[in-house]
Amino acid sequence: MGDYRRIADRIAEDIAGGRLKPGQRLPPQRVFARRRGIAPSTAGRVYGELVRRGLVVGEVGRGTFVRAAPAGPAGRALVETGESGGPVNLELNYPSAPGQPELLAPVLAPLLRPDVLAEALLPAAATGTEQAREAAAGLLAGPGWRPGPERLLFTGNARQAIAAVLASLVRPGGRVGVEQLTYPLVKEIAARLGITLVPLAGDAAGLLPEAVAAAHRTAPLSALYVQPTLHNPTSLTTSGPRLLQLARVVRDLDLPVVEDRIWSFLHEPAVPLAAHAPALTHVVDGLSKRVAPGLTVGFLVVPPHRVAAVAHAVRSGGWSAGRFALEAAARWAAEGTVARLVEAKRADAARRQRILAEELAGFAVRSDPHAYFAWWELPAPWRADTFTAAAAAHGIAVTPGPAFAVAPGHTPDAVRLGLASAPEPDLRRALRTLAHVAARRAGDRSGP
Repeated sequence: MGDYRRIADRIAEDIAGGRLKPGQRLPPQRVFARRRGIAPSTAGRVYGELVRRGLVVGEVGRGTFVRAAPAGPAGRALVETGESGGPVNLELNYPSAPGQPELLAPVLAPLLRPDVLAEALLPAAATGTEQAREAAAGLLAGPGWRPGPERLLFTGNARQAIAAVLASLVRPGGRVGVEQLTYPLVKEIAARLGITLVPLAGDAAGLLPEAVAAAHRTAPLSALYVQPTLHNPTSLTTSGPRLLQLARVVRDLDLPVVEDRIWSFLHEPAVPLAAHAPALTHVVDGLSKRVAPGLTVGFLVVPPHRVAAVAHAVRSGGWSAGRFALEAAARWAAEGTVARLVEAKRADAARRQRILAEELAGFAVRSDPHAYFAWWELPAPWRADTFTAAAAAHGIAVTPGPAFAVAPGHTPDAVRLGLASAPEPDLRRALRTLAHVAARRAGDRSGP
């Protein structure tokens, strides 16, 4: 089982050492298998591992291309946010507000008292503590919706929350409806759980309810995963009327829903799908974007009759939140620290959107004034894979459209730009460079 990983490690070393360069096309898998003396299935695993690591990108009928800048010993892309003139990572997307450490530190100080720390280092149940449930319920509440604290469960992060809900709802071989472009880690989670993702059509108002019903008629869906607010990668927020239509369909079909609201804190308060279909909707949220990825907690709001089943999945998967992180999160929420960070990050996102609008004016960029990311439909003759490689050659990492596509080969030639992690001067410089790259003539795309 580990052989394919060792082969992938050697390819990663070639990329890190510059022997394989950004934009270079790897041989077809059958050719790779013959040259290496391995089975075609093993070659497929090698390429899949390289895709998982973010080192290559490929589409059906086009081939597989090196996409990363030089990688480190672990084979991971090393395009980190740099000083002015250095590499810039527009794949990473973790916002940090000015003065964030100073805001967070005072709340952590009491946790370091020996008597408090002793309790904070104990194991935490999936149900957390009463204090954590009350704090999370208040944090997640919005117009027309406030989750009951008894419905709250906690995981280490929002990704684990998604995995726990899907594991509790869907058996191996089951079908889950998703938007045609979806969060890449949902694809990875589905693969690990043996779940088939079914891409569903949408329009400018959001996911089409009739697409959900049609897919369910073809073969029953076990669940539906959606991002109605600031959808990643397109930034689309589902309209109010469309959300009501979608709620009616899932109620009629008795179809469980996983509503991912990880970016919803940036948007003006809106009623979630959970308010319209509370008996079916499992809400996923977390602190990685609101606060920081290094000390985070995932939130789950589940229908009352599903609490025990989802809690069991959290325990079985080893996805429980750490007690220290849970205590910190509860205190940050209760004392208003999270609310202050949210306001600061909303203002920060708006500034970065203005930079985006200025530097990519005239290009087909879809985004939302509140979002920390944008979906750039590239001008012809650029393709997602070749543009990603060209950007990497300039020390800029972007996420190619195929990373979000559920159906291979049906992705527009687009890239997602994460705006949150780079300092603003570096962000402006990177976007200006990308605009120049995109405007180059078809015959002049190979060099920096």
